[in-house]
Amino acid sequence: MSLAGCKRAAEPVRFHAQGQPQNLSEWHVVESDGARLRLNEGVEPYALNTALFSDYAHKLRTLWLPPGSKARYHPDEAFDFPVGTIISKTFYYPRGQNGSVLRVAERVEESLDGLDLSKVRLIETRLLVRRDRGWVALPYVWNEEQTEATLARAGETVPLTLHKPDGSAKQEFAYMVPDENQCAGCHATNNTTREMHPIGPKARHMNREDPWHPGENQLARMAALGRLQGLPKQGVPFNARLDDAQATVEDRARAYLDVNCGHCHSQVGPADTSGLWLDANTDDARRLGLCKPPVAAGQGTGDHMFDIVPGRPDESILVYRMDSLDPGAMMPEVGRSTVHEEGVALVRDWIAAWLGSCSNEDTKVATK
Repeated sequence: MSLAGCKRAAEPVRFHAQGQPQNLSEWHVVESDGARLRLNEGVEPYALNTALFSDYAHKLRTLWLPPGSKARYHPDEAFDFPVGTIISKTFYYPRGQNGSVLRVAERVEESLDGLDLSKVRLIETRLLVRRDRGWVALPYVWNEEQTEATLARAGETVPLTLHKPDGSAKQEFAYMVPDENQCAGCHATNNTTREMHPIGPKARHMNREDPWHPGENQLARMAALGRLQGLPKQGVPFNARLDDAQATVEDRARAYLDVNCGHCHSQVGPADTSGLWLDANTDDARRLGLCKPPVAAGQGTGDHMFDIVPGRPDESILVYRMDSLDPGAMMPEVGRSTVHEEGVALVRDWIAAWLGSCSNEDTKVATK
């Protein structure tokens, strides 16, 4: 079942094999009447275990495959989706008072009738479209009436005021809608081929209970619907949930770094030459940053000596860059205009639990 409920778009989803449609409505993936944002027939929502941070924005993620087609399972990389696939991600905020938006932890809207636009403010919807020649990224920005989103090839800046629910911690910032080059900068996950690929739709991110169908696993349901082939009966990897109090700090921190940094900081990613690999498959402590001097980081080091100093997060470059808004130091370089305080705190706790000293050449990672 899609989120469309009993109200469905008059026209089916339309895949555009060429061109760049100016309006989001030309795709018929999501439809807004100004009161609700609904998903079209055959458009399935999905959730991730731990999500990419984007200035505290919430996201409605969807997947549409051409009827009769299937994605091919891969244990580590993004699934191999057929030509005609449309992945959408709608960024929105809970509404606050006087035009502000609320800073609350991202949560999944589990309603089968879409998003109530009296309670949320839509910002943008990004499409990732699989065409014959590969993936294409198209960002669409919503109008004030919340009835249509228009293509923003050059990106756009949306001024926002962010409040905590109790009205405290007022923060004015510029939400940045990425341009086409910035989209490619993140989604070109292989530095050799420079081909664009999805980031979120991977086994370890999607292997979780389906929020819209309690008791069902997302991947198992996808396979049962005939949209995923090759899913093994057991041994499917999974990342920890950021909000899972039962998971260890290490597992949650590694999951956070994987989804936020690992698509770039990996053995094959755009930051491969940095020597700092933060993807889920890296288990070498040195590659994770333990007592590793930076490579061509410039002012991004904050005068710190090592990416990670065991037990000393304040002396670690990784924490410094995550906690910075300096364009020459902040990481990630794009995709945020604020600091994810909860994410920084988690990584700080992870590093604080490491034992050893960078003055000891035989230092080995250990956790409490």
